[in-house]
Amino acid sequence: SLIKFNKMSFLTRVLHCTRLGSRMSGSVVRRSFPGFSGCMGIHTTSSQRDLMEFFDDKKHWGEMEVKSGRAWTKDELRIKSNTDLHKLWYILLKERNMLMTMEHECNEELETFPSPERVDKVKISMENLEEVVRERNRAYHQLETGETGERPSRIIEDVLGLENAVQLSEHPVPKTEADELVVKRVEKDTKAFMSKLNEQKTIARTRQRNRDRNEVMHLLRRFPHLDRKMLAEKFPDVEIDKLLEKDMCRGHFVPNEKL
Repeated sequence: SLIKFNKMSFLTRVLHCTRLGSRMSGSVVRRSFPGFSGCMGIHTTSSQRDLMEFFDDKKHWGEMEVKSGRAWTKDELRIKSNTDLHKLWYILLKERNMLMTMEHECNEELETFPSPERVDKVKISMENLEEVVRERNRAYHQLETGETGERPSRIIEDVLGLENAVQLSEHPVPKTEADELVVKRVEKDTKAFMSKLNEQKTIARTRQRNRDRNEVMHLLRRFPHLDRKMLAEKFPDVEIDKLLEKDMCRGHFVPNEKL
């Protein structure tokens, strides 16, 4: 009973110290529990986290500008380990939540959000980090299995007849047995819609081709000695040789001869 009382007394002191956030020395642990002689002393630290972590530092409140660094680049992230990338992701996630909270609060109070470009920098950093992680996953899966490991996708026609790339996913219930509302496609309406859509696309392509041709003609009138190869690379859909045969490509002056 005395041993049980001593153990209970020790546990009471442990709970009391844990509640107060203090540290217990290793001598107390070894004296109360001899089996813990080779272990480190038990200690706890008081947590200082509160809702203020969702807000910016108070010294930045009311400022018109807050200095910040640039976004993380892919080359900088590629040299880091997976553990560092994992830690950095949660740091960026916490920073993004803080900035979004401050932006919302400023909008509610009709105040100016200082340095809004910080949100874009964090977003770019997170996108670059995610792309680097995906690169490593693809390289690992290609080495081990010969596949990318990405979620497979397939081209599927929707109700309107448009083709969309949809990523495949698992379903707990087969699609044929699912109680989902299936919108049936009317072939007559679909053909009429696709006909008008193709007509609009053709008109848009024709207008773009005419704009490119007119711009090339304007450049040739102003600069007769312009590099034809450069024009062909910039406007691949324009037949420059045929345009040179037209009078509209010639300016109202005699061009200077090449020296």
